[in-house]
Amino acid sequence: MSGYRPRRPAPPPPNMPGADLLRKYFDRVDSNQSGTITPKELQAALVNGNNSEFNMVTINMMINMFDHDKTGEICFKEFGSLWRYVVDWQNCFKSFDRDKSGSINQAELEEALTSFGYNLSPAVYALLLRKFDRTKNKLFGLMISYNVA
Repeated sequence: MSGYRPRRPAPPPPNMPGADLLRKYFDRVDSNQSGTITPKELQAALVNGNNSEFNMVTINMMINMFDHDKTGEICFKEFGSLWRYVVDWQNCFKSFDRDKSGSINQAELEEALTSFGYNLSPAVYALLLRKFDRTKNKLFGLMISYNVA
């Protein structure tokens, strides 16, 4: 006997909706009422921080991450996992948005990546901001919003 015991799952984040509310969100996104969410339905439910729709490549990547039965769509349980993933990323983002501006500036980005174990030069942080800043204001925006609440 190896003594291995599986870990308990982490508790849900404080802003994770309960099962009943999550079911309501799922039903709103599942516009064709098939019991699963298609990539098009997910795209209609998520918007970027600048109110533009998500790129379909990103949507398909999100579906593929949580589509455990490989149907190309996500069921309610898989939707719950996807929702938690998005909430976890939003919470992470908010924890580093020290000035509560809704954006991550270079100092906040450096703090975040350093806490994740990265030790990058100032030039690399500047490059990341130039590459991923959609506003051209040297900021990362909170990139995911829901159209279901």
